[in-house]
Amino acid sequence: MQNIQNFPQNKVSPLVSFIVPCYNLPANMLCECLDSIFALSLSSTERQVIVVDDGSSQSPLAELSQYIDNIIYVRQPNKGLSAARNTGLSIATGKFIQFVDGDDKIISTVYEQCLDIVRFKNPDVVFFDYTDNQVPQRSLKTPEPVEGTYYLANNNLHASAWGYIFKRNLLMGLRFTPGLLHEDEEFTPQLILRAEKVYSTDYKAYFYRKRTGSIMNATNKKHIIKRLNDFEHIIIHLRDIANTLPATDSLALQRRVAQLTMDYIYNIMTVSRSKKQLFSRIDRLSAQGLYPLPSRNYSMKYTWFRRLANTKTGLILLMETLIIANKR
Repeated sequence: MQNIQNFPQNKVSPLVSFIVPCYNLPANMLCECLDSIFALSLSSTERQVIVVDDGSSQSPLAELSQYIDNIIYVRQPNKGLSAARNTGLSIATGKFIQFVDGDDKIISTVYEQCLDIVRFKNPDVVFFDYTDNQVPQRSLKTPEPVEGTYYLANNNLHASAWGYIFKRNLLMGLRFTPGLLHEDEEFTPQLILRAEKVYSTDYKAYFYRKRTGSIMNATNKKHIIKRLNDFEHIIIHLRDIANTLPATDSLALQRRVAQLTMDYIYNIMTVSRSKKQLFSRIDRLSAQGLYPLPSRNYSMKYTWFRRLANTKTGLILLMETLIIANKR
């Protein structure tokens, strides 16, 4: 059962709902995250901050007393990041949504540029960049907006859900799949296809903290198999969606499917380091019509990878080269 700590909420719908999932984080790290949000030039009526504690061993609520009047705190049984984000979405009332992982933070002075676009340009989505350098690096460039379909058809998508702010009304029931690794790769392309005004900026507005204990860095065999299986599931799911869409949208999503398939093959090689895994999974891709990779020049990286990966000899050469390169 969810335990929702209710605090006085604004009757006026806020401009931005910040959804902050957390699980077994040091209190000072979570406080840093919240401080970065409250440092923004958003008034109390313009922001909504939702902290979703995904079943931490010990609730961090006692350590958050200084924020208590300004956040919604939700504690739920451990269900994973997707479920935590979905809980936040079920509560959010803001016109825009921003995900911020509890171990990361907003670079406030740079994120203000994203807020300027939100306030004055009425976007559907504003992409921004991340950094592991906490020194603010502002940009003077404000890009022109493009339709989501055009963006997806002509760009290499960075799918991380914390890497953009978006209009809540784009969701139309879209949610993250609980228990799925790489869940952003499934969620983000579908969201972008619904957007009419996408701004893709180079603003380094998000501080991403690399932690050795994070789930994506787990190296046990069971986790590796799940990670690869989930990746394959997402590729097939997006392919199936693409097959139901109008031609222009379908072509845009097919590009993403092809790039994800390339990334999947790369991950098989570098994560499993097993030729048996590689060729059994290549056979599964082939049975789904996803291999050989489509003969498209989506990017230079894709073109060269496709040329090598579409033959058995090339696959072996690629795998051996990548294993040696990753040992250095």
